[in-house]
Amino acid sequence: MFSILADKLQDIFKDLRGHGKISETNVTEAMREVRLALLEADVHYQVAKDFIARVKEKALGEEVLRSVTPGQQIVKIFYDELTALLGGNASELNLEKPARILMVGLNGAGKTTSSAKLANWLKKQGKAPAMIACDLHRPAAIEQLVTLGRQINVPTYAPPLEEKDVLKSAKQAVEWLGQTSHNVEIYDTAGRQEIDEALIEEVRRLKEYLQPQEVLLVTDAATGQQAVSVATHFHEALGLTGLILTKLDGDARGGAALSMRQVTQQPIKFAGIGEKIDQFEPFHPDRLAGRILGMGDIVSLVEKASEAIDEEEAKRMEAKLRRAEFDLNDFLKQFKMLKRLGPLENVLAMLPGMGNLKGLSVDEKQMKRVEAIVLSMTPGERSKPDIVNARRRQRIARGSGTTVTDVNELLSRFGQMRKMMKQLGNPRAMQQMMAKMPKGSFPPRR
Repeated sequence: MFSILADKLQDIFKDLRGHGKISETNVTEAMREVRLALLEADVHYQVAKDFIARVKEKALGEEVLRSVTPGQQIVKIFYDELTALLGGNASELNLEKPARILMVGLNGAGKTTSSAKLANWLKKQGKAPAMIACDLHRPAAIEQLVTLGRQINVPTYAPPLEEKDVLKSAKQAVEWLGQTSHNVEIYDTAGRQEIDEALIEEVRRLKEYLQPQEVLLVTDAATGQQAVSVATHFHEALGLTGLILTKLDGDARGGAALSMRQVTQQPIKFAGIGEKIDQFEPFHPDRLAGRILGMGDIVSLVEKASEAIDEEEAKRMEAKLRRAEFDLNDFLKQFKMLKRLGPLENVLAMLPGMGNLKGLSVDEKQMKRVEAIVLSMTPGERSKPDIVNARRRQRIARGSGTTVTDVNELLSRFGQMRKMMKQLGNPRAMQQMMAKMPKGSFPPRR
């Protein structure tokens, strides 16, 4: 997400922070580089121009130039302006009765999937959503929404296949909703490959009938400059109340997010950050600005952890670690808990300073191999790894599609970890271990 822009901005500001004093020339040169970085990231040229003008005006203030840490001050100004450009504060959904949400956008942007993701998110917030398929041009979209509704256990209305009148279908859906237990309605509308009058007119008629509280434009974050044109047309025709950006996890540029918010003056309310149904979250401008500038996002990390980690289970695991009773069954539980946090690269990027590390990557294939090895063991072998002899290791390697060397390496590392945990839990043994270390193992005191 925004990786190209983030890398360039972090390099520019690292150079600025290296100066003890900053002149107008330094600031002008830095802002020129920032402007180029924004344009390369697909930010609309007028949005980039106005943004740089605001930052430059504040950065050239006397208070900044005479500051003890002018570079840090300029980064703070940039962070504040970037947060404002992205929308300032997070914007909540308007769910006043009848709590209707109209999802609009082009084909391929992810409307149907985002409708299900939004329904799933609302369920977690204690709401009772229902989904209504209003795309009468693409039967596959109706089938997809019904399948997703079944997957997340959300009631979903599917119009008859022969029905081609969207208003008649909507009226039938409203009758169906009257007999369904729900308090939020999500309408998945038809899209096209490009904007045309027929598409706009159909959605406009549907909006006039439903009178929804929210009209959300779903758009692919990687669309680039076209996204600005799409957002402008939909907003002029329908009066958007918010945006949903999809595929933010795969877009290295991300300039569309900065541009669409500015040209529509409507908040980005949600972001799709992966293909899975639960990889969908409210959009927080200040948190994203922090990630772009390498400041991390501890708040989001803590929120993810609180959802994924069972507190009681974590306490039990801590006690087992202290007693050096941690086995491969526990390792597997921890591994699955960690996977629920999402891709590890995304998790690491939320830690302050980690975004500054170039080429930061996690070998997901290696992690899958480790999991496969542990899953190929019997419960008894996971409880007592010491019983895993040569013959068992060969069986485990065959079952996991790995080699005996891979199995040996995992068991060796796990044994070392258990030994270390045992030493940490025994202060006397810890002292003895340190006493045995050769002199010069630690740097001398200065």
